[in-house]
Parts: sequence; structure tokens; C-alpha cells
Amino acid sequence: MDFTPEGPKAIPLWIDGRAYLTVTDTFFDVVSPLSGEAIRRVPLSGADEALAAVAAARAARPAWAALAQSERDALLGALADGLDHYAGHFAKLLREECGGDETLAAAEVSEAIASLRAGPKGNALLAGVVVDANRPLAGFAALAAPLLRAGSVLIAKPSPRAPGAVLALCELTSRAGWPGGVVNVVHGDAAAISGLCAAGIERLCYSGEAALGQQVSAIATAAGVPSEIQVR
Repeated sequence: MDFTPEGPKAIPLWIDGRAYLTVTDTFFDVVSPLSGEAIRRVPLSGADEALAAVAAARAARPAWAALAQSERDALLGALADGLDHYAGHFAKLLREECGGDETLAAAEVSEAIASLRAGPKGNALLAGVVVDANRPLAGFAALAAPLLRAGSVLIAKPSPRAPGAVLALCELTSRAGWPGGVVNVVHGDAAAISGLCAAGIERLCYSGEAALGQQVSAIATAAGVPSEIQVR
């Protein structure tokens, strides 16, 4: 992460298999609980970024759904292998943004790897996946893996307080040979979630604390989008 005299550098979105740079009116400072310092900045996305991410997912959907189950399973396995290879890097990201000790961070990475390697098969959807800052990597993997295994395409919306691990995992899909657009990332708050709903996602999935889950559910209900809320 590069720093400038104005503070930490903003991290990009991830759309259509590549870093997606955007200029937004507002940024959110990611503050490390370990040091109390701002370590990176997150652009607070809105409707335009949501439209771009949903368009990329929609374009990728037919080819991803047409893959044999064994092919999608193999790509999920390759992603799990990549996450295992970079486990220390991901644990460091989690500690920087979420706090906690090395053991807890390593356990969360292991849980995410297990979700990617095995588990149930969900429904094939164009879905938005929202996670809070409480175990963001494990929460995202648990929601995303069954959907991806079934042929879904996704737009992730991690917490602006802890975006790094989810973004890095989606970036890792390119090294694991995934087609662009199958997984995408937009950063932001409620405006980004509303933007995803307006852009045409078919389900809004959430994992995290109950209070934020109620807000996510309310946004989805107002937009007429079915939601799946998992409280942990």
C-alpha cells in the first residue's frame, strides 16, 4: 500500500476480472484497530459503479453456468489452493482491519478455505453478497461458495471498515484461472447496496451482525429484491 502526503491510497473496485478505478465524492478511511491509524481508503460507490459490476456479472453468467459441475468445482478448488498458499498474507489483512490475534485470523482463513473446497450447492443467481466487518473473509466464502458452485455470478460488497481480504480473494480468482466478471467487488455503504438492487440483482445475501442485517433486509424489501440474511 502506497502512501501520499494526503494519507493512505484508495483501493480499487474489482469488476470484470480487473481492478476498476473510480472517482467518488466520498471516501471512507479504513482504521486499523491494532494501530489506530488509517491504513487505506475505500471509495463509497453508488449507482454507476453498481451498474458496471452487475453488467459484468450478467455478461459472464452464460459461460459460467454452461461449465460442467466438475469444472466449477475445480476452479473453486484452485481458488482454495491459492488462498491456502497466501494464507499468511490474508491473515495479516484480517488482523490489520479487524484486530484480534494471529490464531483467530489464521482460523478464519482456514474456515474460508474449507468453504471453498466443499459444501452444499445453492441456486444459480445473479446475487449481491454483503458482509460486515466481523469475520468478513469467512462470512463471504460461506455465502459465495454454494452460489458459485451452482453457477451463480456475484457482486461482493464488503464492509468499508474491512474490505481488504474480500477484495484480495476476488483478485485471486484471476490467478486461479477464473473468467472475468464471475465475481466482482464494489465498495461503499447503503448507497452501494441500493445501487445493486436497482441494477438488477436477483437476490441480496448478507452475513454478519443482526442490526446491519435488518438494514440490508429493509433496503432489499424496498427495492423488491429477495434477501437471505444470515446472522452470526
